[in-house]
Amino acid sequence: MTIDGKAYGAWMKAGMDMWMLGAEAGTVMALRMARITTGGSAGAAEAELMVTEKVHAAIELQTRLMTGALGVTPLGATQDALKHYRRKVAANNRRLSGTPRKPRRPKP
Repeated sequence: MTIDGKAYGAWMKAGMDMWMLGAEAGTVMALRMARITTGGSAGAAEAELMVTEKVHAAIELQTRLMTGALGVTPLGATQDALKHYRRKVAANNRRLSGTPRKPRRPKP
């Protein structure tokens, strides 16, 4: 069996995306813990939002998996699942750090 260079590269990119998701999630976890440990209504609201968002994101991904929206190959499903969670983590990072969303570049 030979290893297709294109497929190998795509799996390497998926691995890097997975690593980036872990790093980005660590940042969000630190920002969330800072907000939660301050206590008060803001801390309680953040804790509730955290749980709600995690459950909602998991249900969304399961629905996409069961309906075939994640693709038909293991690589495609992996890439789409990573994209799904990286979008969620990036949105939380922006919200918690107060960073505005970058404008989208038009597709060529």
